[in-house]
Amino acid sequence: MNHIALLYELTASARAFARTHAHGLEARDIASEDVAARAALARLASGELLQWAVPQAFGGAHNEGISSNERVSVRALCAVRCELAYASGMLDVVFVEQGLGSYAIALGGSDALRHEVLPAVVRGERVAAFALTEDGAGSDLARVALEARPAPGGGYTLHGHKTYITNAGIADFYTVLARTSGAPGEGEGATMFYVPATAPGLSVERFEVTAPHPIGRVFFDGVYVPDAAVLGEVGRGIEVAFGTLSTFRTSVAAAACGFARRALDESVAHLTQREQFGRPLSSFQGLRFDLAEMDTRLRAAELLVDEAARAVDAGRPARSEVARAKLFATETASWICDRAVQHHGGSGVRRGSIVEALWRDVRALRIYEGTSEVQKLILAKEVLAAQCGEGP
Repeated sequence: MNHIALLYELTASARAFARTHAHGLEARDIASEDVAARAALARLASGELLQWAVPQAFGGAHNEGISSNERVSVRALCAVRCELAYASGMLDVVFVEQGLGSYAIALGGSDALRHEVLPAVVRGERVAAFALTEDGAGSDLARVALEARPAPGGGYTLHGHKTYITNAGIADFYTVLARTSGAPGEGEGATMFYVPATAPGLSVERFEVTAPHPIGRVFFDGVYVPDAAVLGEVGRGIEVAFGTLSTFRTSVAAAACGFARRALDESVAHLTQREQFGRPLSSFQGLRFDLAEMDTRLRAAELLVDEAARAVDAGRPARSEVARAKLFATETASWICDRAVQHHGGSGVRRGSIVEALWRDVRALRIYEGTSEVQKLILAKEVLAAQCGEGP
């Protein structure tokens, strides 16, 4: 099977899986978020979709030459996330966090750690979490302040906390960026670590966000990590973090397209069924114009996602392609989901309706893994460099 046929088959199987297994994953509070996330993980593992979030060399799917054995295929990630997001925000976030939280191990872990942890991630036996963000370090990872102090006899102890960490409280391990030297704001001196959730001194404080899923703060009170827990080189953890983000960022745009596609479908169904003034809403010109623009913007977003995913899989830097896709797809999806709420009128803002859930699910995509503003800065820098030879 060539890679094009493989991607078509993967898309079809992910679509069938998602639309069959999306039921019963709704959450209203922290307790139900945990239950829903664990249920989603079990379903994803049984459906063999988690294998697409881990490189083939470490238990992931055979990708038929889409990308190298030691990297995940971004096109495969995008195909899966688009279909999962269409059906369930919980399925989508649980799927991607298994990859996002474990990919630093694939990039920089020892062979022993890779072969111990990553196959368990694929089987859904270990829950992963990616711990970068701090109160003063979001888009600017050079501001990371979590301390990794040398420990007597080797290894490090971690002191500080992370925040907005997906899977906080249910994760079995965290991949954590901490400062081994220098001061916050300096580009060098951050190191990535593998930290089991059972490590003494690690604790979690949960909070709720707009789209329900496990998330919170993770505190490190003298948590000991051995030298073997270092992922990549000491002092070069930001490179590992960016290697992870550059792989998974395009899939955020793909998820946005999935949410937007569902919103468009919900609008079409509602507008053709609901009547006002003796005729279907879909017969009104203004609403027809809405549908035409929703469809056109969504198709443009899908094409940008495909361009970016192909470029990353081909091993190109793809900074412009990824930034365009992330910016346009997430902003477009927010607009489409908002229009779908408007089309549904009062029922569109009723908690528990499909379009209301989509509107909440899609909002964070414009923030995490690089805000829309950060993507604009990246694009402006690339445009100026290409046209004027201008530097940063």
